Amino acid sequence: MYKIQTPYEKNTLIIKSLHSKINSNHSMKNLIFISCFILFLGCNLSIPENEKLSDIESLQLKTSFVDLKNKKVDLRSYEGKKIIINYWATWCGPCIKEMPRIKRAQQILKNYNYIFLLVSDEKVSKISTFKNDKKYDFNFLKSVRSNETLGIYSLPTSYIFNEKGIKIETIVGTIVWDSEIIINKLKTL
Repeated sequence: MYKIQTPYEKNTLIIKSLHSKINSNHSMKNLIFISCFILFLGCNLSIPENEKLSDIESLQLKTSFVDLKNKKVDLRSYEGKKIIINYWATWCGPCIKEMPRIKRAQQILKNYNYIFLLVSDEKVSKISTFKNDKKYDFNFLKSVRSNETLGIYSLPTSYIFNEKGIKIETIVGTIVWDSEIIINKLKTL
C-alpha cells in the first residue's frame, strides 16, 4: 500500500538524511549548507506565491490587537466591511477633540457597511478609564506593538480600508469627520 507523506514527514526525512551526513563528515561547509537548506525550507512553507495578502492582513501580521477585556481581535473578522482605523491616545488633545465628530460620522454611516476602530498603544486599563470617564462607546482596541513600530508618528492617524481589506486612504491629523464633504466621500468609497 502506498502512503502519502505530509510535508512535515518529508522535511523530517530530509533533515534526518542531512543529519546523518553531518555525523559522517563534520566539515563546516556541510553545516552551513544544511542550515541554509533548513532556513530555505522554513521560508518556503509559509505563504504560497499566488496568495497575496490584503493590507489589513499585512497589518494583522505586524501587530495584534486586543479589546478592553484583553481578548484578541482578528481584523480579518471584519472582512466584507469598510474599516476605519483611527490611531489615537488619551493624552492627544486633537484626537479627543475629533471624537464627537467621529461618533456622528459613525452614526451617519451605519447603513454604509462601515466599522470604526479606535486603536491606542496605551495600556488597556488607561483606555478603559478614558472610555468610562468620557462615556464613549467606540470599538476601542489596544495595539500590542507601539505606534512607532507601525510607522505612525503623528496622532491622530486614520486608515480607511475597503471591503477587500485594501487601504484606500490615509489621513494624518484631524479632519471634520461629520462634514458633508467627508461623509459624501466615505459614502462613495
